[in-house]
Amino acid sequence: MILKTLILLDVQNDFTPGGSLEVPGGDRIIEPVNRVMDRFELVVATQDWHPPDHLSFASNHEGKEPFEVINLHGMEQTLWPDHCVQGSMGAEFHSGLEQGRIEAVIRKGMDREIDSYSAFYDNAHLKTTGLAGYLREKGVEDLYFGGLAADICVYFTIKDAVEEGFTATVIEDAVRAIDEKNYGKLKQELLDKGVRFVLSGDL
Repeated sequence: MILKTLILLDVQNDFTPGGSLEVPGGDRIIEPVNRVMDRFELVVATQDWHPPDHLSFASNHEGKEPFEVINLHGMEQTLWPDHCVQGSMGAEFHSGLEQGRIEAVIRKGMDREIDSYSAFYDNAHLKTTGLAGYLREKGVEDLYFGGLAADICVYFTIKDAVEEGFTATVIEDAVRAIDEKNYGKLKQELLDKGVRFVLSGDL
């Protein structure tokens, strides 16, 4: 049995209006996400789940400001405002998200030494979250995506999904980007990889 599967990326308070790393219009994805969940046999959600001393936080680097870029263990790292700290209100799912259909939650970004944008791997691809194996065990091949932010965690998750052999579809009105101009370029890259883009009303 091949399950039609929805992956929801980081629909958390800190990425919605009023959060510490607000995605413009991030709360506007809640209605379409809730509306389409019943059209999927399997729904999986991710949570950024950072320790307070995470090295992607500008506050953990003396003299650095959010959105500066540094070299961290040989990789380019954007420094972020503190966000989605384990156990905080900001790390919780947005209160408007209907969680009853979510079968599994994948937490990422727990290793203080390395960021983890993708739901499949950390940014250096050193450790897997186990998501690919979980999906394969259930016979999943076709993935649909919604969540935040379209140009970071959604983008990197979809890239890894394609590399892992899954087919990928973005629900366009169920994602929002931090930088729309950059997202336009990334969208073209994903289209070139065979990723489909649909609206929630077309499902």
